[in-house]
Amino acid sequence: MSTINERKKTTVRTFLRKKQKAEKLAILTAYDYYTARILDASGLDGIMVGDSLNMVVYGHQTTLSAEMDKMLFHTRAVADAVRLALVIADMPFLSYQPSVETAILNAGRFLKEAGAEAVKLEGGIEIVPTVKRLIELGIPVMGHIGMTPQSIHRLGGPRVQGREEARYNYFLESAEALDEAGCFSCVLELMTAPLAKEITERVAMATIGIGSGRYCDGQVLVINDIIGLYQEMQPRFVRRYANVAAEIEKAARGFAEDVRSGGYPSDEESFLE
Repeated sequence: MSTINERKKTTVRTFLRKKQKAEKLAILTAYDYYTARILDASGLDGIMVGDSLNMVVYGHQTTLSAEMDKMLFHTRAVADAVRLALVIADMPFLSYQPSVETAILNAGRFLKEAGAEAVKLEGGIEIVPTVKRLIELGIPVMGHIGMTPQSIHRLGGPRVQGREEARYNYFLESAEALDEAGCFSCVLELMTAPLAKEITERVAMATIGIGSGRYCDGQVLVINDIIGLYQEMQPRFVRRYANVAAEIEKAARGFAEDVRSGGYPSDEESFLE
């Protein structure tokens, strides 16, 4: 295993090169400095500051109420910690939809103020003009199609996408349009595996799956999900690698018991005259 000193900085070109070499890309979310520093040392290709923080950090039911200031704040903390992974920031709801000008100003803030190296926008063909303009101005863009959380109410919940022929074709056309516009990668969320496979084979950009099967060029998951810290729901596609919530509860109970029994602090843990 290579050490952090042997690894090279990941860029958008790294994503494209790994796709060409059929090397899988691994991405996780992070929302704070210390988690981001640990994840960066683990060898991930990308660290995403997702608007999912609205749910897994702040306890809201959807991502919709995540504000620019909140996203900028967390992105800055993550970017300060990361040396080698690519830092990608989610553009929150209504930060890019109103106009191309609004999208330019807000995407620019992520790079200038928060230290992000790319931004992610949800949507298909309808947002291609915005995506194209951002890329023309030097702002790397990751697309996001399939089950788009910012459209959760229109979709009627987290449903698998691409089963109907019309939607299947829409996602194919959207992926090709985003690719042509210059996206370096695109998240494919909760879509059928055959659709994700066809998109991956058709486009030059790297496809990053989440609940869309094994044929994507890479995968992304929410860190709070895989370590068992977020327990409100566990989608079928999430694999838990740890149960941090149980460990935190165990530590807290142990502390409380020691305090109540007089076992903490001991003489050795006290400042004695």
